[in-house]
Amino acid sequence: MDQKVTTMMRRLVLVSAFLLVFGALITYKLFQIQWVEKDELQLSALSDNRKLEPIEAKRGSIYSVDGALLATSVSAYTVHFDPTVARADLFEQEIGALCDSLAQLLSTDSKGLEIKFRAARQSKDRYVRIASNLEYGDFKRLQRFPLFVRGRGKGGIIVDSKITRKKPLDPLASRLVGYFLDEGTKTYRVGLEGGFNDHVLKGEDGLREVQRIQKGLWKPVNLENTKEPKDGYDLVTTIHSNIQDIAHSTLSQVLRKYRAERGLAVVMDVKTGAIRAMSNLNMNADSTYSETYNAAVADLFEPGSTFKLMSLIAALEDKKADTATTFHAKYGQYKVYDKYIYDSRRGGYGAINLATAFAVSSNTAFAELINEGYKGSAQAFVNRLYSMKLHEPLGLPIEGEQAPLIRYPGDKGWSGLSLAWMSHGYEVLMTPLQVLAFYNAIANDGRYIKPQFVSEVRRGDQVVRRFETEVIHPSLASAKTIKIAQRLLADVVEKPYGTAHKLYDKHFPIAGKTGTAQVNYQLGKENVDYVSSFVGYFPADEPRYSCIVVVHRPDKNDKIYGADVAGPVFKSIAQKIYATSPFVDEVHLKTQVTESSEPLPSKPLVSVTPLLPIEVTQVDTPIK
Repeated sequence: MDQKVTTMMRRLVLVSAFLLVFGALITYKLFQIQWVEKDELQLSALSDNRKLEPIEAKRGSIYSVDGALLATSVSAYTVHFDPTVARADLFEQEIGALCDSLAQLLSTDSKGLEIKFRAARQSKDRYVRIASNLEYGDFKRLQRFPLFVRGRGKGGIIVDSKITRKKPLDPLASRLVGYFLDEGTKTYRVGLEGGFNDHVLKGEDGLREVQRIQKGLWKPVNLENTKEPKDGYDLVTTIHSNIQDIAHSTLSQVLRKYRAERGLAVVMDVKTGAIRAMSNLNMNADSTYSETYNAAVADLFEPGSTFKLMSLIAALEDKKADTATTFHAKYGQYKVYDKYIYDSRRGGYGAINLATAFAVSSNTAFAELINEGYKGSAQAFVNRLYSMKLHEPLGLPIEGEQAPLIRYPGDKGWSGLSLAWMSHGYEVLMTPLQVLAFYNAIANDGRYIKPQFVSEVRRGDQVVRRFETEVIHPSLASAKTIKIAQRLLADVVEKPYGTAHKLYDKHFPIAGKTGTAQVNYQLGKENVDYVSSFVGYFPADEPRYSCIVVVHRPDKNDKIYGADVAGPVFKSIAQKIYATSPFVDEVHLKTQVTESSEPLPSKPLVSVTPLLPIEVTQVDTPIK
């Protein structure tokens, strides 16, 4: 008997244990359903006739440093009507007035609208399209119409909106402002819109619940969103709208005058590196000009004689010559193996010192200076260029910048001709902005700084982040060499024999260097075209701004030289800047500025992926 009791007790314990475990499993599953899988089950329940859809956040606005709006997000509204919502007496009382108001706004027939709405009410069509892509003003007007003024619950108005991007000052700085386009399989990032999208401008999307009303059509279920969107940060650029307008209009006039293929102009603040203007204009099929490609950032070109400044500084620093060293290429030609380098002046300049050679832009003098000075030690010349960071990209916060090409002895393409040809700007490739940054360093007493495109990131009236000047190299050369370079750049304009003397104005001194580089010279003399450039700074005695102007392929039947084509653009930009705003400083937006502790997610992206093919000149033996 005792054994039977024991056996029964054991069975009871086992059953009890099983029930406890089973109960625990049920409790765990209920907990999991309630707290862990709740959102998944809700989404699953919504998936057939209801779903959560994202609400696009507004991208932050982009401003010029003087407060002009360069890009902003605006809402475009789509309005539908549920004619079954209103009470019968209210519908009959106000439907006529509603149709009259809509007909006036939409330029359509009032009677036709009324017939359409009555038919929809009869058939219980609860989603009748009224209008799409309404601007804000028209939308606010529509909200005050009969029936609609009563809202969605009583008047049947259903509103959906989408965000579009506008550039109020377009085409000014259009390519620099750029755009961001996500097509799912491919993303396009151009200019500041692309470079600062993910971490500054984008914002955080919200969520709302929508209900299927017929195939392919969904309408919002609730008046309130499941999750409200959070707008992006605003970006304050370094661009000054007045200076940008000056650069754009002046460049445009000259391009049309010389029927040039394309051109660019960039203005940079000497002390801070702030880019005050950047204009890139390309000829269209109808001979008009527009901003389709940021050549200042992404176009590699042979800088021609503007590179003589780099050669000059290298030779002075390495004590290969001084300004009194004399050069004399007989008949204006200098021979390297079986190739000749010519001066632009037929017959040459005779015996001239280095200072004069720079002012008249003698190709033969600089070929002799570098080829003879570094004979047997070509690497020393390139090492000096490398020490000045000329082989490195600037590391811009926008896509497309190309790395400079300055070959090292032994690299593919290096030859016994390389030193002589590099001396005056061939067999090297740089972007216009890289050339400008170097000249800006000379104006800045040797302090080489990174071009800056953005001044601040804001949230409303709060400053989230300020961008400070970034130094690439504290001093490109000795103070003595920098002073010599500054003097010689002024001589190019001041001296009667200087290549840019026609730009001289005793009341407004400028300093700089002309450049006239050949392109397509490897295809024969009849196919040669020209790139005209001028780069320098102003005022020469107290530099405030540096500027580069490059004009590609001006009409060969007209003027082609840098002093004739690009130089006048430079001078006009400089004079207009000082005539209209002699003391241009940063003018912050008219808001109360307070530092914010709100963290900015992470550093804006920097990458090198041009969207358009880049024309790269084949390096050969140019004849100038």
